Amino acid sequence: MLIIDGEVVNISNTSVLLDNSVKPKRRTEDRAVPERFPLEHIRNIAIIAHIDAGKTTVTERVLYYTGRTYKIGEVHEGTAVMDWMEQERERGITITAAATTCHWQAHRINIIDTPGHVDFTAEVERSLRVLDGGVVVFDAVAGVEAQSEVVWRQADRYHVPRICFINKMDRIGADFNRALSMIEQRLKARPLPLQIPLGSEASFAGVIDLVENKAWHLDEDPDSKPREMAIPESDKGRCSEFRQALVEKLAEVDDDIMAAYLEGRDIAPAELKAALRRATLANKGVPILCGSALKNKGIQLLLNAILDYLPSPLDVPPIKAVDARTGATVTRPAQDDAPFTALAFKVVTDPFVGRLVYLRLYSGKVKAGAQVFNAARGKKERIGRLLLMHANHREEIDEADTGAIVATLGLKNTFTGDTLCHQSQAVLLEAIRFPEPVVSVAIEPKSRVDQDRIGEALNKLAEEDPTFKVTHNQDTGQTVISGMGELHLEVLVGRLFSEFKVGARVGRPWVAYMETITVPVRAEGRFVKQTGGRGQYGHVWLELEPVERGTGFQFVDKVKDGSIRKQYIPAVAAGVREAMETGVIAGYPVVDIKATLYDGSYHDVDSSDLAFKMAGSIALRSGVNRAQPILLEPVMKLEIVAPGQFLGDIIGDLNSRRGQVSAMETQVDMSVVRAMVPLAEMFGYASDLRSMTQGRATHSMEFYRYQRVPAELADKIKATGGR
Repeated sequence: MLIIDGEVVNISNTSVLLDNSVKPKRRTEDRAVPERFPLEHIRNIAIIAHIDAGKTTVTERVLYYTGRTYKIGEVHEGTAVMDWMEQERERGITITAAATTCHWQAHRINIIDTPGHVDFTAEVERSLRVLDGGVVVFDAVAGVEAQSEVVWRQADRYHVPRICFINKMDRIGADFNRALSMIEQRLKARPLPLQIPLGSEASFAGVIDLVENKAWHLDEDPDSKPREMAIPESDKGRCSEFRQALVEKLAEVDDDIMAAYLEGRDIAPAELKAALRRATLANKGVPILCGSALKNKGIQLLLNAILDYLPSPLDVPPIKAVDARTGATVTRPAQDDAPFTALAFKVVTDPFVGRLVYLRLYSGKVKAGAQVFNAARGKKERIGRLLLMHANHREEIDEADTGAIVATLGLKNTFTGDTLCHQSQAVLLEAIRFPEPVVSVAIEPKSRVDQDRIGEALNKLAEEDPTFKVTHNQDTGQTVISGMGELHLEVLVGRLFSEFKVGARVGRPWVAYMETITVPVRAEGRFVKQTGGRGQYGHVWLELEPVERGTGFQFVDKVKDGSIRKQYIPAVAAGVREAMETGVIAGYPVVDIKATLYDGSYHDVDSSDLAFKMAGSIALRSGVNRAQPILLEPVMKLEIVAPGQFLGDIIGDLNSRRGQVSAMETQVDMSVVRAMVPLAEMFGYASDLRSMTQGRATHSMEFYRYQRVPAELADKIKATGGR
């Protein structure tokens, strides 16, 4: 029991607090939050979904009901608190993940609202890497969409427990049962519906709680609370069927429920709730809720479910790390008195305060002004100010504890994926992996003044976004920027103009091709240079082999009998990597290759790191030339939703773009087409699709894999550079 503002609150059963919920006093946006919460009362969650499913709308309601904001922000009006960037408000989409902290029923909830567009998938990736749980939002009409599958796989990769909120139940065409079926079939999940809707479409009025066996009337008034009501007679049969199905699904994964089910005894709500929590934390089931965020329906019940079923930092396994000195695997428990360990997962350039680094504290505490150690860079850093973030608003705090998500100023040499810790107990957390960019454009400054500033601005953007790359083409003298798609680059160039006030001319986008080899070869690299004094001598033999697509680069040291000194082997690897940046067909990077160093020779006086680095580069280029190199192109997974009358035109157009249709299905009066199409054929597709379908079709696209370019196109790409 807790006493808050003179009221007694039972925190062990949050779902009973709907009529007597304690709404925290609304806080000013520039005052730090003084409350300290035990770890079991902390939730670190992400709101994730396909674009336009309603993530930000859900988050805005959460902030209002928890007392974090005075007024509900609306995406369509450009007033959403979490979509604070100018471009987000203009486009009506989330571009960058925004963090905030709020409080509900004596718990602290740290929330990151993530983008839904596939071009900004890196924001979802890094958010899920540092969070303990997720709320996946689905559109009740569309069900599981393309990007829904992407974010679900990302959550699977990091073993993030999640609950689902089927949103937009008030829309025409909303189908709760169909959404459940799609979650089960397309996501291979075990949906555990905790609620079923009362009414549908325009008559959607509330939900039936299958756990408590009661109904809630949900009103559109944002200041009203869910009102308990009797389950309508017409819905009692449906309620009984769904509850029985819920118990049976739980019995498959929970021994206690299985025992009760076999004994034929009634299962109390508390027992059912405990089993649901166990199943959720073990990723054996996914609780399903429903509502309409835009109409303010179901958000309080969702908040209760976040507390009831999503993990606290104590419920997730202790984070694993590598001891920076010994290389041994160690763990860091979620305790304030454990050694300080934090992961930098986001870097932001704030126009008012400078460079902000977002941290997730996995163990220990840190105070403003403390000296910490960047284990990834081997450098000491000093924490400047510590800030709790509410989108782009900041609240200064003196200390951050275990489980906190904070931003800090003063870290000059810390980047995304770096580990901060105590120098005496230095450890390395697993870094965050990001996909490689697939689209490039050339960019040049408009004036001499812009020339002086464009480099710094591009570097700051690259620091913020690991999927944004800046390179300089030595042959043409051009600066080339690369990203995850046309929209991604368009947004970043827009930020260059609006935030950094840099004028620039941007060329047409082109595809980021890759090169690889198809047969194994052995190659010799010899670098010998004599200039009268001390010379240079490096000699290596490499075995180059193709590996599975997406594997990347592997370097193996198999040198025996000391033919090459150990101290020179890292230089050979560095030389090979450097040579792989420019291929032999059209100058694209070489990927998916295994290089085994198995022999060579050195000179006692003339050998050096530089000589062996050059020898490694020479061997790589020589070997790739003889290993039947080929060009690879990015292939995209495309999903199109359009009226059936346009299906023939769409299929014909895809065939002309070298597309391969993988599946087609019908949803009410719409058809869904899924296909694999080379990215090179997809520039300007949005306009073409609108023309073909009178503006009635939508599409989404995500990177699928790299595959071989047909021979007849490879020569053309080689001649034109792919542009």
